Amino acid sequence: MIDALSQAALRLRQQISYFAPLTDDEWNALVPHLSIRTFRKHQCLIQQGEMASQVAFVLDGLFRQFYMKDGDERTTYFFLDDQLVGAYMSCVTGQPSLVTIEALSDSTCLAFPYTALTTLFSQYDGWQLFGRRFAEYIMVSLEERMVGLLTRSPEERYLDLLTGNQRALLQKVPQHYIANYLGITPVSLSRIRNRVSQK
Repeated sequence: MIDALSQAALRLRQQISYFAPLTDDEWNALVPHLSIRTFRKHQCLIQQGEMASQVAFVLDGLFRQFYMKDGDERTTYFFLDDQLVGAYMSCVTGQPSLVTIEALSDSTCLAFPYTALTTLFSQYDGWQLFGRRFAEYIMVSLEERMVGLLTRSPEERYLDLLTGNQRALLQKVPQHYIANYLGITPVSLSRIRNRVSQK
């Protein structure tokens, strides 16, 4: 029988393989660093101002990334099942995190130290390829988010959620967080939803 950690590791390896295939030796070099972590609703993976040291893979649950500005929360991203989550800027720069990442539901993750990952980058070609392709993936995601905020109306951004690969967010994330993510009030989101449903 495969234990929970082994099953979780297989899921992580499958996701990593979408970016780069790893040999068994390359994969096995990460395995000793893996651990399962559980989070209660509203518990934080990292808080703004803390030093980040871990990357996590969401096995079950939902996380929200946000930062505080003038006393207000600004939601920047959500992480669902089978996504890697972490305060990457803090991990890479060694500076305090600019964001907080909190669980929006009871959640379970497979976690590992970022330093283990950087060691693998330097030792194995497969991991180095994964690192480059994953960095490119993050860069594209950030640019899409930035361009969307700058060039598209809140209603267009809402329609993007309806038709894009993040549609699951609308079923799983409370509406006030969706509104915050879109940069509008919950009342404005309600009006947008009504207009969209009438079209």
